[in-house]
This record gives sequence, C-alpha cells and structure tokens, in this order.
Amino acid sequence: MKKSLAFASLLMGTTVFVAPAALAQTTTPPASSTVSPDAGGDTPVDQVSPTEDPVTEQEVEVSAPGAGDDYGEDIVVIGRNIPNVVRSTPQVVQVLSTEDIARTGEGDIAGALQRVTGLSVVGNGFVYVRGLGDRYSSSLLNGSPLPSPEPLRRVVPLDIFPTNIVASALVQKSYSANYAGEFGGGVINLTTRAVPEESFLQVGGSVAFDTVTTSELGYVYDGGSADVFGYDDGERTVPGFIKDAGNAGTNVTDPTLIGQLSNAPTTLLESNFHIPANWSGELSGGTSFDIGDSSRLGFIAAGGLSNSWRTRDAIQQTSVSADGQIARDFRTVLTDNRLLVNGLLGTGLEFGEQRIRFTNVYVHDTLKQGRLGAGTGANTPATPDGVQPFIEQNTNWFERQLFTSQLVGEFEFGGFDLDLRGAYANTKRKSPYERFFRYTYNVLVGDYTNNLTNNSATVAFSDLNEDIWSGNADVSDEFDFGRPVTLSAGYAYTDTDRQSSFFSFQYLANNLDLAQQQLRPDYLLSDFSIQQNGIVLSNTSTFGGAAGNAPLYEAELTVNAGYVQAEAELLDGVRLTAGVRYEDATETVNPDPTGTGTDITPTSIANDYFLPAATMTWNFAEDMQLRLHGSKTIARPQFRELARQVYRDYESDRLFYGNPNLVDSELINAEARYEWFFGRDQRFTLAGFYKKIDNPIEQIAFLPGGGESIQTGFSNAPEAELYGAEIEAQKYIPLDFLGGDLFATRRLLLLANYTYTQSEIKIGDELVSSPINDTFQAANLLFRDGAPLTGQSDHVVNAQIGIEDTETLSQLTLLFNYASERVTNRGPVADGVRLPDLIETPGIRLDVVARQGFEVGGANFEIKFEGRNLTGTEYRESQTFDDETEVFNNRYRLGRVFSVGISAAL
Repeated sequence: MKKSLAFASLLMGTTVFVAPAALAQTTTPPASSTVSPDAGGDTPVDQVSPTEDPVTEQEVEVSAPGAGDDYGEDIVVIGRNIPNVVRSTPQVVQVLSTEDIARTGEGDIAGALQRVTGLSVVGNGFVYVRGLGDRYSSSLLNGSPLPSPEPLRRVVPLDIFPTNIVASALVQKSYSANYAGEFGGGVINLTTRAVPEESFLQVGGSVAFDTVTTSELGYVYDGGSADVFGYDDGERTVPGFIKDAGNAGTNVTDPTLIGQLSNAPTTLLESNFHIPANWSGELSGGTSFDIGDSSRLGFIAAGGLSNSWRTRDAIQQTSVSADGQIARDFRTVLTDNRLLVNGLLGTGLEFGEQRIRFTNVYVHDTLKQGRLGAGTGANTPATPDGVQPFIEQNTNWFERQLFTSQLVGEFEFGGFDLDLRGAYANTKRKSPYERFFRYTYNVLVGDYTNNLTNNSATVAFSDLNEDIWSGNADVSDEFDFGRPVTLSAGYAYTDTDRQSSFFSFQYLANNLDLAQQQLRPDYLLSDFSIQQNGIVLSNTSTFGGAAGNAPLYEAELTVNAGYVQAEAELLDGVRLTAGVRYEDATETVNPDPTGTGTDITPTSIANDYFLPAATMTWNFAEDMQLRLHGSKTIARPQFRELARQVYRDYESDRLFYGNPNLVDSELINAEARYEWFFGRDQRFTLAGFYKKIDNPIEQIAFLPGGGESIQTGFSNAPEAELYGAEIEAQKYIPLDFLGGDLFATRRLLLLANYTYTQSEIKIGDELVSSPINDTFQAANLLFRDGAPLTGQSDHVVNAQIGIEDTETLSQLTLLFNYASERVTNRGPVADGVRLPDLIETPGIRLDVVARQGFEVGGANFEIKFEGRNLTGTEYRESQTFDDETEVFNNRYRLGRVFSVGISAAL
C-alpha cells in the first residue's frame, strides 16, 4: 500500500543533522541614524586637563523610563573619562550601540546581547541574566513593556528583533525604583531609531549556507501558497464547528463536517533532499527637516524579510528507572522553516530640549515544522528482526505576531524634567492543525499500520491573544541644598489581558481492515475513508477536574505602581541614589471562562509590595568609580505557568503543563562593582553579586500517567541562593607601530568577559505544590538540596579579537563564546525515586565576522562575511545516573553556517 516517502527514507537510515536558526542579515545602519540625547552631558572643555583631548565619544540614543536623562551632570564632576551613559546613571548598566551591535555581525538583538557580560541566550532567543531564567528579567521597547508572543514565556524572544531597527540595547543589572518590580536578573531596554540627522536610504540582503541543512535531507509538507512569506492563505482556517466543539467539550460525529478539515496540504509529510539556503533582505530609510529655528521633525521606516531553515537529527531517549535503563529510544528528524517579517514606522519631533516620539513596530514570526521519528518503547520492544516498532509524524505551524504602538514625550524645563509614556501592545500566537500520527509495526502484515485508536491520529488547534495597555508619568527636579539633589517620582499602570485556547481531538474508527490501516496519513483520513468507516473526532481537550486539562483560559494582570527616588551628592565624588517603589498587583487565571468544567477553581494572586533600592557611587578618580547596591525585587508566575493547558515547545520538542498553585518569588539583591575607564571606549570592570530568592519557580520534569515521554511542569522551591562574580576588559591597541600604509589607521580590539555564578536550592521536607496535580508533597521528593537553579551556568565566557580601521569601515572580528552545563529540568520522579536532573551542555562556539565598506557612484556599500559555529558544537541534553550511564534526552549536531551579505547606504 502507499505510504509517505518520508517513512521509507527515515527507515533506510538517511543521516540528517541540525543547523542553528541564524538570521544572516546586514546589520549596519548609516551613521546618521544615531542621535545622542546628551544623556549625562560631556565635561566642559574648560574643565579638561591640558594634556587631554576633548574627543567626542560615540553617540548612543537611549529612551528609558524615568525623567531626567541628564540628572547626573551636576553631581558627577570628577569622572571626565567615564562614558556619558555610564556616568549619568548610578546603576550598573551596559549599552550596546549600533557600532557594538554591527561588530558582532548578528542579525538579531538576542545574538548581539549574548556578548554582554553575564548574559547568555537559552532556547529560541531568550536572554538569561547571570544565569537567572527569563522569568527574572523584563524586556522594554523605548521604556514601555512588551507582551510575549510565546505562551511558555513572560518575556519577548529577542531574536525576533532585527538589528536594523534598534539604535541601542541597554542592559541594567541593578534595580532602581523607576523600573517595574519584576526585576530579578535585570531589564533589557531596546531603543528604536528616532530622528535622523540627515536623510538616508539603506537596502541590503544576504544568503547563508548551512553545512548540515542546506542541500541535505529534510522533511516538509505543502501547507498553503503564502507559506513562503510566513502567512496562511486560508488553508489552515479553523472551521466554526471545531471552535464550537472545543468550547462545549463535545465530539464531532458528522462525517460531512469532519471532511471539511484541511487534509493532504497539512498532513502529508514528504522528503526534501535539497533544503534551500537561508536568505534575508531589508530596507530602511529616514528623513528630517527643520521647522522654524529650533524644531526638527523626522521620519524613519524599516522593514525586513528572512527565510531560514534548520534540520535537527535528534536522539531522544527516556529512562523511567533509577538504573538508567532506557524505556523510550527514538530518533527524530525535525525540519524547521522560519519566516520573519518585520517593520518599523517612527516619527520624532524635537524642539529645544523637548522630544516627542511616536513609534510603531510590527513583527510576524512563523515556524513551519515537519517532524518524523522512529524508535522503540519499553512496552513494545523491538521485533526479533530488529525492525523499529513505532513511527511518529508531526506537522506544525506556529505563527507569532507582535505589534506595539508607543507615544513618548521627554520634556526638560531647566532643572525640571517630565517624561510621559503611553503604549498599546498586542501579541498573537496561532497554531492550527497540529497533526500527529503514530504507525505501529504489525508482524501480521510485515508493515506499519494505524488503526485509528488510542490517540494514533490527532489534530489540535491553539490560539493565543494578549493585549497590554501601559502608561508612565515621571517627574524630577533639581534642588541645591549646599550640594545638588535630584528628587523624582512617578506612577505606572499596566493592564495585561490574555485569552488562550487549545482544542485537541483524536480520530476514532471501528474495525479498520488491515489494508486501510496501511494507508498513508492523507489517504487514511480522506473523505471516502471518513464516510466508509464512520470516523469521528473525539474531543480530548475536555476538562478533567481540578487537576485536569484546561482547554481554554482567560488571564489578567493589573499593576498599579508609584515610586519616589532621590539622588544626592554626599561628598565630592560620592553620590547616593535611593528610592522605594510600591506595587499593587492582581493576577488571575480563569481556566473555565465558559463554565463548562467541573471543580475548576480560578487562580488569583493579589499582593502589594514595597520595593526599596539604593546605590552608592564613589567616583574617586577621573577614570575610576566604585558602586555598592542593595534592593528587593519580585518575580510573579507567568500566565502559562499557572494554566493547566498543554503546549508543545518547538525548540525543546517537549510538552509543557501549568500549575495553578504557584506563588510569587521574592528576591534580595546585593552587588559591589569596580569600574576603570582607562581610555576612550576602553575599560576594566570587576563585580561581585548575591541574590537570595524565596519561592523560586523551577521547571520539573515528570512522566504523565506512568508513561515514557517526559513532560515539563512547574513548582516553587522553598528557597535558593545565587552568588558570583564577573570581570570584563576592553582594550584598543594602535597598529601604526608596525609601519606601512596598511597599519597606519588600524587598531587591534581585545575584549573579554567572564561570569562565574553559583546557585543552590535549599530544601527540607516542606510541602510544595505538585507539578502534576493539585496536591502538595514534600520538597525533597521534587528537589535535591544544594542543586543549582534551572538555566544557570557556572561559567560564561565571551571574547572578541578584532582588527579595524579607524577611518573607514574595515573590520575582521573573531568571536568566542562558552557556557558551561546548566540544568533544564529537575529530574522526574518514577516509582517514588527522583531521577537525575536533565543537563544541557552548550559548549564552545567560535564565530568570525568580516566587514568591508567601499564607495561606488557616490553610494556607500558594505559587504559582510560570517562564519558561525566554526567548532561544529552539538546540542546535548542528558541525564547521568549513578553508574555513569548517560541517557540522551535530546542530542543533535549543529551545523556550521557561512553567509555573505551586501548593503548599500544611498
């Protein structure tokens, strides 16, 4: 009988490996697009030592919450060599300018940020600060919060932001009262490009080749005619009867209705032996003009499109016993086609010291996935001739969209400053037609069969919509009490609303004959087969009681906050910034908004907090300062972590399940930091930090119903501590001493940073909420005392060695990244025994980026070459048992990616 060619190609042992989802985009905006708000103010020329040159440093544009960008200029008078952005804020910050971002060659902000001290990128673009998961960080755009299009995350995956729309990326690691209280690890504030100094137009494109994906075997399916752009042409439109059955918790038995579902285009998985190369294109432009003598109006627009491919040939194993015996042993090949469309439209008005910006950002990120696996399970061992008894096939479509519209006013009236911010943001995630088929080897016919029972053919439809309305008003004023003092205060309001549904159905048939059971998936579910065999759709997303599945939920988080803050010069060169923020928040998750379920109790977390923060900065030399910091912050559970709704994370290829009994985490933070800026754009920093976390939320692996496939849930550990140190150095060495015209204007860049982090969970026999049901159990059954927090690497190293021209665009940079092992999930409990944790090994990554500018016909061109993952590092997630047996939960090779791009600034 007929079956998908994909089945045969996998069984013949065709080898397919993985490539990282790198977006090879040109990232260098024209120099004219970066405007300085003079944050912090330059040292007046008459205060500069006669031996110093009043060199203008690189301009950086930053738009962040809190009034008075230049409040520090009247207080800090000693640190003449300290960069403006660093000098003007008392907090621990690091800023990536357009030049810094361009040097990394990364096509998205997540890739560029992983070069910052203490930052690492986990999964698909989620940035971890000092080993703390994304739930302990927040993402802002021009100072306003962003909702996440990912149901598994609280923050936005930053790899959806291309670098061509970002003017700067600021990372603040120490808390200040003008930021939201959910600030455990840090905040990442992206500032978009605003009013250009002069008109510009830039166009660029790139192509990339992956050594283990491009022109190699992968698995694809047809979908619709607009899939190449990441949009559905209507093929995946969810019929009304599916929504009605999902909301009512009923089955679909009418064969005419079932036949209306998309079949072959979303079902038939096929082999593609020539996966295409990655490509991208972008266009940006801007202009500005004077209005009167002191006003300037500007417009900026940017857009981009990228199409990338990644194939992963993964070993996926599961053990359910303490001796590490493998229960499920699968080889799974996944092919991801990622399509990213983005656009920015901004308007800026500057008049005197005042600035108004209106920014609109649109990002549409789609992942089309074909997945084919074959292997064995403990309950059905391999047949005597060694043939694998299972084949599992998935076709998925994950469509994410983010839109935000922001209006920001930054006003200065002498010493009085006023900031006003209002924003609306919306994210959507649609995943229609998540199809799954399981074919079992049948010794009677010597072939694989599917009898449409026991969840051997399923289809699911999920939909998420989230809206955020936010507003901020901040004021500050300067006073002279013998020494300068700046007082500031503000109010912030945020309202977040989410609606999410997940409707799953299984196809059921009675007594299919063996000939029909051997049909390939689209024939098996043809209109004729549905009519002839009485195939029905059984609703498997119905409520299952208090601890059961929630097919749909509504969630809301409303936060009202106010703060007061003071900055004062205590002594010459010594300033203290201290403030307190009050937050009142109510978070609710209603898993039964239609009233269909039974014994379903909504979750409601209502808390208010006083969150103090203080930082003392001692600027004891012209180029050195010392900072001491202490604060209290919080971390709330994410909506997704509270909802009993199943989602598949396409990156980890694992199902996630929420826990409605989670509670807020509270953090105590302390830090000491030494900074030495020994030359322009040159620095040495050394810091130590400590955090105490009450009720940290951890990912817990579990085996549902005694099965063999690992799923992930969540629980609060009683307590955890995290401490560590980080060191960074950046040095430029002129190469003119080598002689000759080649080295006359060139210099060597040496940049390195290292972060050492230790964390440990402290537990006893306290009761904690189970990740599986609504019961509570002893913490020592879920956690191991002294175990590290999930996501935390002991060692993170970044290094750059580069040669660049100081007068023209010519750069060659070698980039090194290393992150040590980190826990992804607490080990599951099987037969009353907690199995080893699941450990991810990121390893070493070596990249090279070359950029060369040239001029043709009055236009400035840039050509860029990139080589990524030159070490060919593989991805590995595994468990190690007492006898050193290693079970690979997820293991696959990562390809080397080579790209070339060209852009023109007209």
